[in-house]
Amino acid sequence: MVNAHAGFTTSGDAAGAVSAGSAAERMPRARRTALTLAAALISVLLVVLLSGCSSKPPVVASADAASVDVAATITVKDMAFSPAEVTIKPGQAVTWVFDDGVVKHDVVAADGSFVSELMAQGSYTHVFTEAGSFDYGCSPHPRMLGVVTVE
Repeated sequence: MVNAHAGFTTSGDAAGAVSAGSAAERMPRARRTALTLAAALISVLLVVLLSGCSSKPPVVASADAASVDVAATITVKDMAFSPAEVTIKPGQAVTWVFDDGVVKHDVVAADGSFVSELMAQGSYTHVFTEAGSFDYGCSPHPRMLGVVTVE
């Protein structure tokens, strides 16, 4: 003999065992459906949001700062490039010096022409061979932006 009362099921065995049933059996059907739909919606939103993320271009090797004409040095510290804008001549280089404790940054040109590794300490140097305006940023911190003008 089996009796159900307030979500509990009693069996007619000699011990009189009582089980609570599964959570799905205790939850009203409308609520289960709402939770299932909410979980599906969240999954779809995550897929849409993450598919819009672009991947970082491949790293471009750093030049040896000791063997090139470094015309500007930019400090990467306190979540900023300082100075954020520099002007140099073709054939000259810019060195970014990373000094932001344990916070990792990189330098990524909008056109992918220069791309550093993520680092908290160290430096990255790039030689600019052509005239133009080169926008760059930090991939994990999109508010960190800068421009190298080569004229």
